[in-house]
Amino acid sequence: MPSPTPTPTPTPTPTSLTGRPPAPGDDGPVARTARGRWIQEWDPEDETFWRTKGERIATRNLVFSILSEHIGFSIWSLWSVMVLFMGPEYGVDPAGKFFLVALPTLVGAVLRVPYTFAVARFGGRNWTVVSAVLLLVPATAAAVVMEPGTSYGTFLLVGALTGVGGGNFASSMTNINAFYPLRKKGWALGLNAGGGNIGVPVIQLVGLLVIGTAGAAHPRIVLAVYIPLIVVAAVLAALCMDNLAPVRNDGGAVREAARDPHTWIMSFLYVGTFGSFIGYSFAFGLVLQNQFDRTPLQAASLTFIGPLLGSLIRPVGGRLADGLGGARVTLWNFAAMAAAALVVVYASAERSLPVFLVGFIALFVFSGLGNGSTYKMIPAIFRAKALARGLTGEAAETYGRRLSGAAMGLIGAAGGLGGLAINLAFRQSFLTAHSGTPAFVSFLAFYALCAALTWAVYLRRARQAEGAAQPVADTARSRPAVYADV
Repeated sequence: MPSPTPTPTPTPTPTSLTGRPPAPGDDGPVARTARGRWIQEWDPEDETFWRTKGERIATRNLVFSILSEHIGFSIWSLWSVMVLFMGPEYGVDPAGKFFLVALPTLVGAVLRVPYTFAVARFGGRNWTVVSAVLLLVPATAAAVVMEPGTSYGTFLLVGALTGVGGGNFASSMTNINAFYPLRKKGWALGLNAGGGNIGVPVIQLVGLLVIGTAGAAHPRIVLAVYIPLIVVAAVLAALCMDNLAPVRNDGGAVREAARDPHTWIMSFLYVGTFGSFIGYSFAFGLVLQNQFDRTPLQAASLTFIGPLLGSLIRPVGGRLADGLGGARVTLWNFAAMAAAALVVVYASAERSLPVFLVGFIALFVFSGLGNGSTYKMIPAIFRAKALARGLTGEAAETYGRRLSGAAMGLIGAAGGLGGLAINLAFRQSFLTAHSGTPAFVSFLAFYALCAALTWAVYLRRARQAEGAAQPVADTARSRPAVYADV
């Protein structure tokens, strides 16, 4: 859907910045109006424009996008912390707690689709402000209901509201993707995603601090910390960010991406990486409490380590994929995740906490690496498809950007659903076997399947094609070699 913007003000060169019709006395490079700050023309691929104006503006927007997304992730994972405060007096059993932390992942995954399109509809700055303000709803509601005697249905409703924090990732990535040139996107998107992901361990650290100082009877202190931070993030986004008028929703690209099998193959792989990261982040504390009888303080002192390492290493996965190829890194990463899951299965069966922690934290690290490498694969796949169609130069780049941008929204939503699956698997595992071991066995099998799929689709055919040395003029169906560098 086109962004509802007035006719652009004429400019003498394609590298100039103009806003919507400026208000009297507004002589800045980006005009302010009642509808917000708008940049009418944006050409980051022009190196002169990027060097003189674009990089500075893009960096400023990236910084405040990370802040808002970071707090969004914290609110999304709020109930992974709140359940640590919920002792027997709350009357919620382990299965109920796993379902409570699973529900926000479902809502957040679904919201990622409309949040992806909201940037073009309302403007990146405007939607960042709105999405930040929306975080006040679940945070305030949690502060009201977080006490013994509240019904489980009420907890589920408030938990579902925190799903709005999961949508922030999609809109933030879509917005920042538009600000950066192709040669800078990998690092910028890695920083944006990693900075947002760190919101998970940070709120867990806040929870640890509260439990360690005030005790498990004071969960509202966590909300007292975050409610002002939400307001600060919204105000800073309003003051410091910009809308890009050239950004448009492309319904045709979405439909084409949805029909492409690679979108759903990559969705499956992203379930294995991001789904694992967010699912384990939400469930780690509960597993420690129920599998190893840790107290809330003991569980909280460990839960932040895995999400922190997984968040910090995400940009490294992208960098490795840049140099070695996303498919190769993803293949070996899933093999490593399967090995880590095998360690966890052994430790879970033997009830060995030290070995369990080593294996579980390794799962976090490899899920973070995989997040970076799988996201790197998406634009490479669609660029390869453009080359297979006979497109070259800017035409190939435009096709690849158009389709990969549309696919990322769908793939990101699917990845969030992976977090739901992991928490439901834990719920069923503890409900029937009173242990997480059956769940970990299923995760091991899933990672092995992801590794096999990566090899079969993106590496096996490429090697066969290299051996056959097929000519450049082959059609797309007879040119699997285009995936060799994905």
